[in-house]
Amino acid sequence: MSASTPSTIISAIRPAFEKGKESGDLRFFPSQVFTHNDLGIDFEIRLCPALLQKPDLPTPHFADREGENLRRADAFEPPYNPNLYVGELRDEEEGTEYVVLLNKYSVVEGHFLLITKEFQSQTSPLRPSDLVQTYLLLRAARDAGKHLFAFYNCGQRSGASQAHKHLQFLPTETEDGPPIERLARTARIDKDDKPFAIASLPFANHVRRLALPASATTTTASRAELEDALAGAFLELLDLCISTVRHAADYPAGAPSYNVLLTLRHMYVFPRRHEAHTLAVSRERLGVNTLGFAGHLLVKRLRAPANVLRGVACVSVHDLQVAGGPEIDGDVWSSA
Repeated sequence: MSASTPSTIISAIRPAFEKGKESGDLRFFPSQVFTHNDLGIDFEIRLCPALLQKPDLPTPHFADREGENLRRADAFEPPYNPNLYVGELRDEEEGTEYVVLLNKYSVVEGHFLLITKEFQSQTSPLRPSDLVQTYLLLRAARDAGKHLFAFYNCGQRSGASQAHKHLQFLPTETEDGPPIERLARTARIDKDDKPFAIASLPFANHVRRLALPASATTTTASRAELEDALAGAFLELLDLCISTVRHAADYPAGAPSYNVLLTLRHMYVFPRRHEAHTLAVSRERLGVNTLGFAGHLLVKRLRAPANVLRGVACVSVHDLQVAGGPEIDGDVWSSA
């Protein structure tokens, strides 16, 4: 199939979503949204009782780095369900190809996924082409009068539900973005081109303000500028994430897990220590992915978010990092 453009993908989301619902191949779960201020964030807690009937998916098996065993149960391999299929994209610079599918189990209308056509592991860092195509989709949505943010759950403790590399996109009602974006926009920082932390959050968070071309026209020059800015920001944040993990003496064995959030204005990385938070009384495990850190919590029953996020995140060592600089260890894309 021929590649689409970010603009045609965005315009196709709504009709594809309606088609998926009508066919029954897309399951939409109605929900109620409650606002709860905690940690300085007006969390949007989405209560979805229907999730009580939906079994929890096990954590994907990430051990096979070559992906041979994973492919046998890969939900993102072709042939694609025509009632979930939106289109395809190709990054001309790197040649990476992507398919865009609707999220099969949706609580928010218009929830879609950007998936590498060739198998890549969800434990691998985002590559320049991933970042560029994601940003182009966000910008195309803005140009169409819509508002999206993107996120990536990386690693076995990140809340990822599939082992095949994919980014997710959710709409917001206003251009303000997800709740945490309001904190990032008002943060007073010394330099716009350096990473910073939101000091009011009691867990590690690494944020980078983005100053990128406003035009949606992708010339060779603007494509290179976009890639340099996004890849440079991600490298800086990932270095800080790795440094944070190294400061945690009791961090679980294995590769670091983290969550990535991307808006048109900011890029965020949240180091993860645990996949789920266990409630003290009921011993119920509450899984958390990037949406929790964005300020969106999807729950079966109402919960206060602060303890949940503290329970799965890392302790901030931002002051130490500012004083001594992040620890850098070679090319972070070498394992992709």
